[in-house]
Amino acid sequence: MSDAKRTFLLMLRHGDEKAAALGREIAAWLEARGAAATLREHRTGHGPDVCPGIDGRPLDMVLVLGGDGTFIGVARQCLSLGIPLLGLNLGRVGFLAEGADSWEKRLEALLDGRFTLSRRVSLAWELTHQDRVTRSGLAVNDLVVSRGELARLIRLSVRYGDDSVGAMRADGLIVSSPTGSTAYGFSAGGPLVLPEMEALCLTPVCPFLNNFRPVVLPSDREIVIGVEELRGEVRLSVDGQHSHPLEPGDRVTVRRGPDDLLMAQTSGTTYFARLANKGFFTER
Repeated sequence: MSDAKRTFLLMLRHGDEKAAALGREIAAWLEARGAAATLREHRTGHGPDVCPGIDGRPLDMVLVLGGDGTFIGVARQCLSLGIPLLGLNLGRVGFLAEGADSWEKRLEALLDGRFTLSRRVSLAWELTHQDRVTRSGLAVNDLVVSRGELARLIRLSVRYGDDSVGAMRADGLIVSSPTGSTAYGFSAGGPLVLPEMEALCLTPVCPFLNNFRPVVLPSDREIVIGVEELRGEVRLSVDGQHSHPLEPGDRVTVRRGPDDLLMAQTSGTTYFARLANKGFFTER
């Protein structure tokens, strides 16, 4: 049980008329019940992630109308607000968002305070080039250091705090939050991690002649990935939505983000039931 929410920011998937129409309907529904609602269209770009806000007014909750991709992008932008997000799924997967077909019931629960909060680790990252930090940002799901278009293995070194984890030749390496463990990390053979755990996941992508295994680490120390490849293209991907080129000698430092992701949940569905519903646990 949590406090009732009365002031909402509705973030709509860019260019989606269905999301825009539903947003207008939800805003009217909320305002008829004495709540405040502001609509914004979610836009992505190559600049820093910044939440659009609502002109300095108090804000209780962010509603995201779209799919998981929209939810991840909005969550990354709004981490610093320290308020809960609820996704209403208009996409295909809907692992992070809840069903939009019963939005009235979900919003009634928010207005009455009948929902739970899931607190989740976020990721902060820095790119160091020639001993100077040239880029930095946040991630919700994962950070991936991987090869470019050519099918060439890349060589990476890994440190965890003061300890050397090892080196590898592989297609890449994934650092995921527990929330992101069900995404690319799982597809690459990584572990499923309960989303509220304070942990980071390391998963190699197609390692060659290497015993570097997926590993789950406490989130109290940073992970440093060193690019040692002398040939071919290497890139850093942030939540699968932003990409940055890397050069030999570059270092990508990943640590727990300064702000946790807060997710409101109204469905009452357990984590394992959600996994089963999405096909993660099936009988053969």
